[in-house]
Order: sequence, then structure tokens, then C-alpha cells
Amino acid sequence: MKKYSIGIDLGGTKILAGVVEKSTGKVLFEVKNKTKKEKGNKKVGSKIIETLNELFSASDIKKDEISSIGIGLAGQVEREQGVLINAVNLECKDLHIKEILEKEFNIPVYVGNDVEVATFGELNFGAGREHKDIVCIFVGTGIGSSIVKDGKIHLGASQSAGEIGHIIVDLNGRACACGGNGCLEAYASRSAIESRILGAVKKGRKSIITELCEGKNSISSKHIKKSLDAHDEVVTQYVNEAIDYLSGGIASVINFYNPELIILGGGLIQSVDEFYLKTIKKARAKALPTPALSIEFKKAALGDYSGVVGAALLEKRVL
Repeated sequence: MKKYSIGIDLGGTKILAGVVEKSTGKVLFEVKNKTKKEKGNKKVGSKIIETLNELFSASDIKKDEISSIGIGLAGQVEREQGVLINAVNLECKDLHIKEILEKEFNIPVYVGNDVEVATFGELNFGAGREHKDIVCIFVGTGIGSSIVKDGKIHLGASQSAGEIGHIIVDLNGRACACGGNGCLEAYASRSAIESRILGAVKKGRKSIITELCEGKNSISSKHIKKSLDAHDEVVTQYVNEAIDYLSGGIASVINFYNPELIILGGGLIQSVDEFYLKTIKKARAKALPTPALSIEFKKAALGDYSGVVGAALLEKRVL
């Protein structure tokens, strides 16, 4: 039996691919590339192939030792046919990624939503071990989540359960990339914080963020952390605003689903302790008393590798 599989985590700003030892979840080799400029089916497909070729070149493990390629995609997916149905942050629709990669590499390919896949990684080798009822929430370019019910990923009637980023927090609120208005993602994602900060700077407010970003319209989680450490007024204001919205969304999840554990991950959570700690404190305070007392919070234990490890294990997934 082949010991290794490849896992790919494709998000709105980066692609991370790794060779994973399936018995331990250890990432043996990895390649990371940016995807911010790669939009649309053709460019995204080419970027994935390019990254995989780089990974094979960097690894001393041969293709015939790889049992499968698993990929977590930031968007809605059709799992059986391996199709990325819609990914607004990547500007992709009906991308037949399973067909493309199997033709290119002659290795079986398995497809899942990126947060669903990251949750699968945390269930097997991370913070979700020994837990059965979990919600896993990742805060990054957008906000995604996945539900674990009785130890298995719960997909819902149309296999799209867990879209916490698109619960409505303001009926007449900000436009969201999904086409709706007032979604949590438009208020509490890193992209939302970036938009608010850049808007304030454009209107003349002073912030250390302009120096950290070197004049570019791109704010990373590390930039946000440095600004908070420097007590920057603009960044602090909009991070706190995002925390208020995110904690409200999480409190609603606690009240509705009553999970035993919520796992939080993504760049903002991993990089900015203040964001994580304030969010869970406020979420617990806003939730109903009984579920609030029993809820446990953990950071994603696998960090950046949750999606890679989970994707590498998709071949054995039982949903």
C-alpha cells in the first residue's frame, strides 16, 4: 500500500501543496505560491499544475509512490465529479479540476471545499481528535466553516452546509463577493478589515499600515499584528469592529448547533492572538448561558497545514 499522498490547499491568495505521510499526517515536502493575480478557470488550473510540478521536483518521492492527489478549493464544489462550481475570490465557475489533474498526472484526484478539508485534517491529526460535535471556522480572505456531526463532516442536503461567512448580520448591509448584502464575511474577514483600513487612509486618516505595506493596497495578517502592537488607532478600530461581528456570528452558531468544540483557524487567528482571544471571550458572552458554559475553543493545531493534511486524506474520507 502506498504511504504517501499529495494535499493541496487552494485559497484566494495562496496555494500550498505538500507530500504527506498518511499514517502520521506529517508534511514531508511543500511548495507555496501566491494566487492573487491568478483569476479565472484557465489561470487557476495552470497555477495548480505548475505548483504540483514544482512539488515533484522538490521531493525525492516518485510519482508512482503517490496514492492520490487531494485538493481543498475555496468555493462550492461538486465532489463526485471533482468540479469547482463557483469560487468568487478566484473568479472560477465550473472548473473540472479532477479531470484536468488526472489527465495531467495520471494519479487519482479527490476534491473538497477548503474548510471542509481543513476540518478533516484537524479531525484526524489536529485539534479535533477525540471530539464528535465540532464547528471549524477559518478566517482569511473570506470566512468559511465546516460542521462535524457524530465524528463525520456534515454536508447538508445540497452539500453546502457550513457557510457561516454568508449568514446575514445586516439586512441592508455591505455588498458581499457572493452577490448578497450584509454577510458576515463582508464585516469580519481579513479582506473586510483591509477594505475598511484602506478606505480610512484614503480619506486622510493616518496609520502605520501605509508604511508597513510600502504603499501597496494589500494588508496581511502580519501587518495587522504589527499595527496592533504599535497601538495604531485606525487598525485597532476596524479589527475591534470585525471582532464584534465575528463573535456575534459565532455566538449564533453556539446557540443554534450547540457544538462541544469550535476550532478557529486562518491567518488572522494564527497570527494575531488578540483577535483570537477577544473573539472567543465576546462569543461566549453573547451566547446563551447554557451552551456558553459547555463550549470549548481551540486554535487549529495544524496551522497552515490543516488543509494540506486534510486534502491528502480525502481518499479515505467517509461522509
